[in-house]
Amino acid sequence: MWPQGTDITERNYLDAEMYKKVLTPLDGSELSEHALEHLKAIALGREGLQVILLHVAYPSPHGVYKFSTDSQFEQYEKAQVDAQHYLSEVAESLKEEGIAVETTIVYGQVAHEILKYVEENRVDLIVMSTHGRSGATRWPVGSVADSILRHSTVPVLIVPPHSFRSHR
Repeated sequence: MWPQGTDITERNYLDAEMYKKVLTPLDGSELSEHALEHLKAIALGREGLQVILLHVAYPSPHGVYKFSTDSQFEQYEKAQVDAQHYLSEVAESLKEEGIAVETTIVYGQVAHEILKYVEENRVDLIVMSTHGRSGATRWPVGSVADSILRHSTVPVLIVPPHSFRSHR
């Protein structure tokens, strides 16, 4: 795999150069957070690596600014605040481990917005979990991970729900 005579220091340098910007989409679920273990393995000790935690929120069915009731607007605002608070907590835990991280919230259809963000921001790698649904439970909601895997122009590391080290 590596040219003969390449030492571990050179390998780490080459790996670090390969991935400069890594995106991890989080939906607030415990399952989505399992990707963080793999993100940490990639990011720890890598200076200059940019880590982005992305949350995709669904806009109001009436559009972002067209609400039929004050209650709908309050729910929308609360969802925004909750998402930012959640991402800030996760980011803080990564920062405590020495990982430089930023957070972003976008609005729209999840897979589309993740792929759009990757293209517009020149992301090099996506690290994400899958909920592991199959068959009838997957069909009605589709699969974000499947769509990302099929349409991404960058490498995607998919962490299935049964592969977590804490369960081994």
